[in-house]
Amino acid sequence: MGIKTLISPVWWLLKKIWWVVDGMRRALLNLILLLLLIALVWSLLSGGPKPLRDKSTLVLSFNGPLVEQFSGSARDQAINQLQGIEPKQVRLRDVLAALDAAGKDAKVSQVLLDLDGFSGAGLAGLHEVAGALQRVRAAGKKVLAYGDNFSQRAYYLAAQADEVYVHPMGGVLLDGFGRQRLYYKDALERVGISPNLLRVGTYKNAGEPYIANGPSQASLEAESYLYNELWSGFLADIEKARKLEAGSLARSIEQADKDLLALRGDMAKLALQQKLVDGIKTRDEVRALLMERGAKDDKGHSFARIGLGEYLARQKPVLAVGPAVGVVVAQGEIKDGSAAPGMIGGDSTAELIRQAREDEQVKAVVLRVNSPGGSAFASEVIRRELELTQKAGKPVVISMGDVAASGGYWISMSSDEVIADAGTITGSIGVFALLPTGEKLMDKLNLHTGGYTTTWLGKGYDFRTGLDPRMASAVQSSIQHIYDEFTGKAAAARKKKINEIDAVAQGRVWTGKQALERGLIDRLGSLDDAVKAAAGRAKLEGQPRVSYIEKEPGRLEKLLQSFGDTLAPGIAASVRAQLGFQVPPALLQSQQDLAMASELLEGRKPFATTVHCLCTAP
Repeated sequence: MGIKTLISPVWWLLKKIWWVVDGMRRALLNLILLLLLIALVWSLLSGGPKPLRDKSTLVLSFNGPLVEQFSGSARDQAINQLQGIEPKQVRLRDVLAALDAAGKDAKVSQVLLDLDGFSGAGLAGLHEVAGALQRVRAAGKKVLAYGDNFSQRAYYLAAQADEVYVHPMGGVLLDGFGRQRLYYKDALERVGISPNLLRVGTYKNAGEPYIANGPSQASLEAESYLYNELWSGFLADIEKARKLEAGSLARSIEQADKDLLALRGDMAKLALQQKLVDGIKTRDEVRALLMERGAKDDKGHSFARIGLGEYLARQKPVLAVGPAVGVVVAQGEIKDGSAAPGMIGGDSTAELIRQAREDEQVKAVVLRVNSPGGSAFASEVIRRELELTQKAGKPVVISMGDVAASGGYWISMSSDEVIADAGTITGSIGVFALLPTGEKLMDKLNLHTGGYTTTWLGKGYDFRTGLDPRMASAVQSSIQHIYDEFTGKAAAARKKKINEIDAVAQGRVWTGKQALERGLIDRLGSLDDAVKAAAGRAKLEGQPRVSYIEKEPGRLEKLLQSFGDTLAPGIAASVRAQLGFQVPPALLQSQQDLAMASELLEGRKPFATTVHCLCTAP
């Protein structure tokens, strides 16, 4: 009786606590729904957004990196929008859609590129946006770029404008491609950690930072060949856009220190002297220039403008009916199981491909790949799903974005055509496994372990006791088998002999242009080229409808998305004024490097084989 007497009030208290927590949850949800309802009524009564003024300016503010898809769930994105948290990512397809619409919009007379918040992109993405900017200019619209300072990637886009202006205290920094990696060999030895890297491929250097204090000769050879190709193309594109003499930028960079000294350290004047900018202006001077060329706002204090999100919300939605080309985005590292947008889950990405295959309206599939690789198993799960899609009679076309290397190349092998950008980083056909052990660390800490296992495999790989040579041999055999699978499938996909693939494999990384020369892809082109190729193979006439195959959001997510997309700017501001949140800080490179080793220790398998290139820099 005593125990029951004691349990009864405790159970009653727990139920009351749960009742309070559940009530708070429902109250918060009801409050959000009430805000949505009020905002929706307000939006309807106000008659929706005001029509654009003539001579309006489309302002493209690049806050964060250029990405293929937003990271995180649809609900997180929608709630952030409701709270007024500006996305720290810019989606490539949004920028392209806005620029193509602006080129045909009589209300938009000019485009302003605001690149101060731009934190980077791969060359394929830059090439796509540059092409869209050129189309806007060809349509007779002016493009102006302004920056307090221009980073290298930001300036590539700015160079595509009719006019480029920089702040008097700003400048342009073109510092080249390449990277300085962190190497952990001595540090790991000092704390008693043995990396135990096993690999196949002379140039497979993804695990080198853990076993060396500097790059190997093979790494330097491969990276110099890769980066020199990318850099020469980068400079040539800028020289063409700015109408500069070929080779002039390289010469300017070589003597930049002397020229800057002569100008007493004035970076803005150096940019003007090098003809990288058309003028030096303060922010208010640029604002006055835009007011002079375009329309003024309601108060007459600035120019009439519209941002990316609001402009896209005004565009008429495409009816989701009729034959379509389904686009599946594979962005980020490849992991086993499911993953949220911004990462590639073997199961979740395969499910999207299967969804496209089973959709009767989807007549062809384009896989947009932007990945440095990851799990070999997950990569094969995705590749197999594409193979089944081909067998079902639906064409599959691969569109390689910034990076499609190692596992990113693996998932591209079951397709009817592979299209890459000239600046795509691809190849890296190689495999490695990292099996860190800490037996020396155990000695340093005077810790000991012991126990009984029925086979040597039971203690063949234990972080505390080390790596049994027999286990190392077994893992090496497994890695070799996976490499043979990799090269065999690549040879079949590219209609080549295995030794021909092996000659350009060995973990070597190539640009899209170099990959084309070596038969690893079919041709160079953009995502739009891939869509047209898929439509042609499916015998779709005219401009094909494009359907992005993504995880279906829940009802609340749909409601939040609808709220964010259709809400009048004034209403959004009033809601955001009540809610304030801060943006989380960015992660450091070393945390990313060591996280990969940590993940291998946390796996559910005896060991993990990885097809990753660590090639997302420069």
